[in-house]
Amino acid sequence: MKLLIHGRNLELTPALREYTKSKLEKAIHHFGDLVKEADVHLSVAKNPRVPQQTAEVTVFANGTVIRAQERSQNLYASIDLVANKLCRQLKRYKERHSDHHHSHGHSASSTPTTEEVLEEKSIDSSLLEGKEAKLPDPGIRRKYFLMPPMSIDQARHQLDLIDHDFYFFKEMASNQLQVIYRRKHGGYGVIQAKD
Repeated sequence: MKLLIHGRNLELTPALREYTKSKLEKAIHHFGDLVKEADVHLSVAKNPRVPQQTAEVTVFANGTVIRAQERSQNLYASIDLVANKLCRQLKRYKERHSDHHHSHGHSASSTPTTEEVLEEKSIDSSLLEGKEAKLPDPGIRRKYFLMPPMSIDQARHQLDLIDHDFYFFKEMASNQLQVIYRRKHGGYGVIQAKD
């Protein structure tokens, strides 16, 4: 497994790197065949009045992104919490994709690897061509993703795996961009454009 560890507002000591590596390897140990890459961001809040230390892990499992984040007053405790959360999410992911949930003679469809998806839909043009580099407005962060069309059930599953309140996706039937979100009192909602 490829493991990348980044730090913000802190010095990544060899002891901290080793602790993070050992905790994540232990959490991912049973799912080694699924996980190819993990990206870890450790950060400490700049405000000394807010003793908040965050561990965020993004795992790439067979083309699926699984994300977990935990905060506490101690960075080592945050690493422990995020490793446990990640282990639970990987277990849920594996259970949903195992064959025992299907009737006899049927099996789960295999999730394509990142390489297969990239080979299918290669980007022919440059994302930077004709654009000028400039700093974004404060507080605005831009992210770019490939958006293969998916059903609402697949989008709901992705929402459960990334540990966010919402998930932006391209709906398969209409080919329109939509947002699925968790409702405060349970269940899910979908936001879509009105024709």
